Amino acid sequence: MAKRAAAAAGPVGDDFSFVSPVAKYVLFFFNLLFWMISMAMVAVGVYARLLKHAEAAMACLAVDPAVLLILVGVLTFLITFCGCVGSLRENICLLQTFSVCLTVIFLLQLAAGVLGFVFSDKARGKVSEIINGAIVHYRDDLDLQNLIDFGQKEFSCCGGVSYKDWSQNMYFNCTATNPSRERCSVPFSCCLHDASQAVINTMCGHGMQARGYLEASAFIHTNGCIDKLVNWAHSNLFLLGGITLGLALPQLVGIVLAQLLINQIRDQIKLQLYNQQHRADPWY
Repeated sequence: MAKRAAAAAGPVGDDFSFVSPVAKYVLFFFNLLFWMISMAMVAVGVYARLLKHAEAAMACLAVDPAVLLILVGVLTFLITFCGCVGSLRENICLLQTFSVCLTVIFLLQLAAGVLGFVFSDKARGKVSEIINGAIVHYRDDLDLQNLIDFGQKEFSCCGGVSYKDWSQNMYFNCTATNPSRERCSVPFSCCLHDASQAVINTMCGHGMQARGYLEASAFIHTNGCIDKLVNWAHSNLFLLGGITLGLALPQLVGIVLAQLLINQIRDQIKLQLYNQQHRADPWY
């Protein structure tokens, strides 16, 4: 009955559209914001990369924060480009690409969280492997060095499992054959800092690996960063949950808006075909 009534009434006016301007432009500006953020990320990553010395830049690409920033920025740029152009031009192909990419990323994040919780021991081992790799390349990359120093200061820790993990670094290695002046030392970020001390003693960690835990604990943090990181995570579950929700919510909003807009565009195409058929009808 509805179809007969619509046919009797003739084609709908050309000014009518199923596509909601609200959904269209909300999705466009949503993607435009993250598109600009992604360009800033790529620019900062490239700038940080170019500032490094050539030998240091090639030392350890896998743990280079600048490379990670560039990769995330490029991926975000491509995805949000599809969202921006697809919503503005009402292109179903681009919108589907945008929606599928966001869905895959969301599912990967969800799977990583579940697997990390279920296989916590293996996840802990992987984190330990990453930290040990960062310790090995501590002097090779200035960004990595600053990141490790920040983490050790923030969590009041030293090394992965203990302060003696720094022996994995060629400069801090505690073997007798090591000619480095920093032999058996730890970075100054491991040191206990006095609030009243105006000038930081960057040599405060000299020779600490050669001392026992009790003796070294008077000068540096002897506990490893892995245990401190795990304890911090257990103590801040609500904060981590809020951060996770904050990352997931924009993705879900983007997926819902993209699917809504795709359905509206398809309805609009059907309406246009319907109007064209009735205009071609000699009895209309």
